[in-house]
Amino acid sequence: MNRLATSDPRKIATATTPITVFILDDHELVRRGLKELLEGEGFKVIGSTGSALEATRRIPALHPDVSVLDARLPDGTGIEVCRDVRSVDPTLQCLILTSYDDEQALRGAVLAGASGYVLKEIDGTDLLTSLRRTAKGETLFKPDVMAKVVQGLAEPERTDPRISALTPQEGRVLKLIGRGLTNREIGSEMFLAEKTVKNYVSSLLAKLGFERRTQAAIFITDTRWQASDFRQ
Repeated sequence: MNRLATSDPRKIATATTPITVFILDDHELVRRGLKELLEGEGFKVIGSTGSALEATRRIPALHPDVSVLDARLPDGTGIEVCRDVRSVDPTLQCLILTSYDDEQALRGAVLAGASGYVLKEIDGTDLLTSLRRTAKGETLFKPDVMAKVVQGLAEPERTDPRISALTPQEGRVLKLIGRGLTNREIGSEMFLAEKTVKNYVSSLLAKLGFERRTQAAIFITDTRWQASDFRQ
């Protein structure tokens, strides 16, 4: 009988063995939709959740062939989950699924050991192909992307001493200001009340010595941040 390649020597799958998948997404309809799509194509969904914390606990125990991880969650990120589960078991294969084409998040996915980083508007057929490749241990990142990440790690980094005064939440708000989001949009992104976001903005502007958010937007886009400044 033909054998399929697998990145985990403990798991020898036959041609009739379905690829097992774990789904992490905070939207129940997305989880159901993915499950229906995958199981209709011969995959087997062995677990799903909307919690990063729960996924971090369950994925190593279930050991799926591939985990589909939403990049942004109320209690964390798929990138953090990928990094944490692979620190427990490097044979675990993870695919980051996101609604945003974020270069910094892409870099974080590569460094976390993810096999790929794909947008949610990906065609269903392409997603299935990506999952099959990921389950085999293949990387979906193009060589030039990998090279760019490596080059970025080698380049000397500069930072502004004012950054250390910001809290992690203020840092996240500052990044979103740099993307041009309004307070309401930032609140939706971070699951915060608009008034709370306004308070964060006022605080970070004061710490940075700025009077207007446009100054902060220019600052964040013009400064190279160290990896320790803002966690994904």
